[in-house]
Amino acid sequence: MTIKVDINSIEKISRLKELRVKHQKINAEIDHLASIPETDQLNLRRLKTRRLLLKDMITKLESAMIPNMDA
Repeated sequence: MTIKVDINSIEKISRLKELRVKHQKINAEIDHLASIPETDQLNLRRLKTRRLLLKDMITKLESAMIPNMDA
C-alpha cells in the first residue's frame, strides 16, 4: 500500500501557520501600543496596514486550499 503525500498542501499548511503566528504577534503589538497614550500614531497605522496585508494573504491561501467542486 502506497501513501501519496501532497508536498504542495503540506507547504501551504506550513505557510498558513506561519502567517497566522505573525498576524497574532502584530495584533498583540498593536493592542499594547494602542494602550500607551504617547504612541507614535504613524507607526501604529503601519502595523495595522501590515496586519491587514497578512490577513489578506491568509484568506487567499485558505481559499486556494479549498478544492474546486463543480456544482
